[in-house]
This record gives sequence, structure tokens and C-alpha cells, in this order.
Amino acid sequence: QAQLVESGGGLVQAGDSLRLSCVLSGRTFSSYAMGWFRQAPGKEREFVATISWSGDNIFYADSVKGRFTISRDNAKNTVYLQMNSLKPEDTAVYYCAASVHRGGSRWPQEYDYWGQGTQVTVSS
Repeated sequence: QAQLVESGGGLVQAGDSLRLSCVLSGRTFSSYAMGWFRQAPGKEREFVATISWSGDNIFYADSVKGRFTISRDNAKNTVYLQMNSLKPEDTAVYYCAASVHRGGSRWPQEYDYWGQGTQVTVSS
């Protein structure tokens, strides 16, 4: 059974950094593109970043471009989201997801497995 487990969330101040990690078990990690999404209270889930199975193709939401970096380590079955220069508007529950669309996707409906989410709170 596939399972995604995120970690690394927390409470930080504006301008700080955090690194989220997400481990996939029960499936062959390198067979999947990975994505990060987030959902703030009262808002819909939104795309943050995606990385292809090989790591060659990466896409970001405009709101995080230049501040966030997605990466993956296929040997560790782990995808990361390095978040720098955090802003209060980055406050949300962050979810990682795995997709058989190996080139990556910004559409949540194209993801097959989801983690439980990790809370990121950025204070001003």
C-alpha cells in the first residue's frame, strides 16, 4: 500500500526558511513524478511545485518562484521542498503527492497518492 509521509513543517517568522520532506513507501519512487500543494484556511488547494521522475523537469507556481526549490533523491524515496524568504501568505497545510504522469503536473486530479499534510505557519 502506497504511503506518503511529510515532515518539516512548523512555526517560523517572515523571512525564515524551512525544508519539507516527503517519503514514499509501498511504491517504486522513481516511477512517479512528485508534487507539492498547499491549502490555506478557507481556500482551495493550490499547486506549489512539481518535479518529474528524473528530476529534469521542474515547474513552480508564480507565487513561489525564486523562493522555493523542489528536489528529489530517488535513492532515498524522498522529495524535498526548500522554502526560503517565507511570507505570512505562505501559511498553509502543505501536501506532497505522487503522480503516474512522470513528467510532472500542476493539476491535483492527476495525482494518485497524497500525504496527510504538514502545517507551515509564518508569522509577520
